[in-house]
Amino acid sequence: MAHTEQNHSISVAYVGGGSMAWARIFMTDLALEPDLGGHIRLYDVDMDAAKNNEIIGNRITADSRARGKWRYTAVPSLREALDGADFVIISILPGSFEHMRSDVHLPERLGVYQPVGDTAGPGGIIRSLRTAPLFAGFAEAIRLYAPGAWVINYTNPMSVCVRTLYHVFPKIKAFGCCHEVFGTQALLADMLRRRTGEEAERGDIRVNVLGLNHFTWFDRAAYKETNLMDVFAEFAGAYHQTGYPGGGSRAADSVFDCNHRVKFDLFRRFGLIAAAGDRHLAEFMPGEQYAKDPETAREWGFHLTSADWRIADRAKKAEKTARLVSGAEDIALEPSGEEGILLIKALCGLTRAVSNVNLPNAAGQIGNLPLETVVETNAVFSGGEVRPAAAGDLPDEIRGLMLPHAENQTEVLRAALDCDIEAVCRAFERDPLLSGRCADAELRALARDMVRNTLGALPGEWRTVC
Repeated sequence: MAHTEQNHSISVAYVGGGSMAWARIFMTDLALEPDLGGHIRLYDVDMDAAKNNEIIGNRITADSRARGKWRYTAVPSLREALDGADFVIISILPGSFEHMRSDVHLPERLGVYQPVGDTAGPGGIIRSLRTAPLFAGFAEAIRLYAPGAWVINYTNPMSVCVRTLYHVFPKIKAFGCCHEVFGTQALLADMLRRRTGEEAERGDIRVNVLGLNHFTWFDRAAYKETNLMDVFAEFAGAYHQTGYPGGGSRAADSVFDCNHRVKFDLFRRFGLIAAAGDRHLAEFMPGEQYAKDPETAREWGFHLTSADWRIADRAKKAEKTARLVSGAEDIALEPSGEEGILLIKALCGLTRAVSNVNLPNAAGQIGNLPLETVVETNAVFSGGEVRPAAAGDLPDEIRGLMLPHAENQTEVLRAALDCDIEAVCRAFERDPLLSGRCADAELRALARDMVRNTLGALPGEWRTVC
């Protein structure tokens, strides 16, 4: 379908505009949306990467299949990107994959293994030290140059990123988007089909979401009149030992794939559906349970994501980028299943949407977690505003699992903004992957060594304490 002149025109600042993952998803989803159009300014510390996405974005817009009318421009400064923006998208890599090598693998010297290492555990804590100062700068720049803009974050560690934005600029209009919940909705839709033969789309599965990012739970799930909590209970009973047939929604050889044994085990223990990928869920739990070592992870049916895999994957994406820029490869215009564009439409007053997002618990959407904690629940997007849903209280046992991570949000933010190595050590001692498994002196030495390995991506004050 050819472009029309009926697009609702907006200005978007994309921070991390050289992204070879989220930015491409954003571009293709925008191209398929007929009701939006406008100008997207791409800012990245790697200007060449931003220029590549300028070329790719404008090629997408020129495609006869594109329905949204957009102009992409790479810009050299954050101020130029933000000035007058209606929306700000943030998807950055804080530091490098070599920094992540230390984040993920250095704790293995103490027998501590991390399936992901970007949210919880020692890797998530150290990544937070790199990320929070950057987001403090973003928040201050948004306050100066785009104070009325809506800010959508895709960067991990999600909770610390969103909390930093509000800490620095309390009036910011920011929220964080994550697709982990979508995978569990898709799993429920597949279970429904297997049980009843009824076909349902992922978005047709109604759920109540409550928890922290990557450690979310459903206490209610339904399709029309069918209670999907009962359906999940049947499958958890049948497949908790063997794993769900066919595994997850991704290819079986994907590092992101799992067979949902962790979800089934957590359901049988606590009665709620844990609504994230198993590799994320595992590293929020005590380390001896699911991520004790690589063999334990294999037994539970999920993968440990190594730094080498990430580096190799980035090289493949760089090769693909070169082909897209040169025109040697055509651009696939396929919907991603992400909801960011739908939420933008709702904030423009063009529709109404309900989706899971990360926001401070200021409205008490989870009644028994601290109000300052960034939590993940559903929210209603309509009429140019976001209204977080009252999700209710967490059961006591699950709240007990959540509290160390909620407390570490505060501890890690303090550590990052004050360059406080003692706060880092306290966060290590509190984290369930580490707690009780290592001697205090070992934990403190690990914390200092991991900070030293990431000094190149930290504020200079860290050099005086480490």
